Amino acid sequence: MTREEMLAYCLGKPGAWLDRPWEDDEVVKVGSRIFAFLGAPDGTDRVGVKCGPSREVADEWLHRFPADARPMPYVGRSGWNSLDLGGGIPDDDLVEAVDGSYEAVVAKLPRRERPT
Repeated sequence: MTREEMLAYCLGKPGAWLDRPWEDDEVVKVGSRIFAFLGAPDGTDRVGVKCGPSREVADEWLHRFPADARPMPYVGRSGWNSLDLGGGIPDDDLVEAVDGSYEAVVAKLPRRERPT
């Protein structure tokens, strides 16, 4: 999966929108919260997503894909991982990770911010 395909997939989620809160870094939000970090368009092709409610649960990705998954800096302790695109993680698993991140973030949104 390419970065462009991943961005398009993320933006296809209900209520999703693109934001650039830090210079060239792109994130996809639902409501006021980020569910996917994509970084700079000219950077490494990867997506940062919430892979579980805790570091212990998110570590399953590190065990399954040791060369292509790592805890995200700063937010990794909260279950966020960085997953390489176009590597050893199958596209279906990447889509599943984005879906899980989106659902986890939507569940924590106040009702007024949830997509209809």
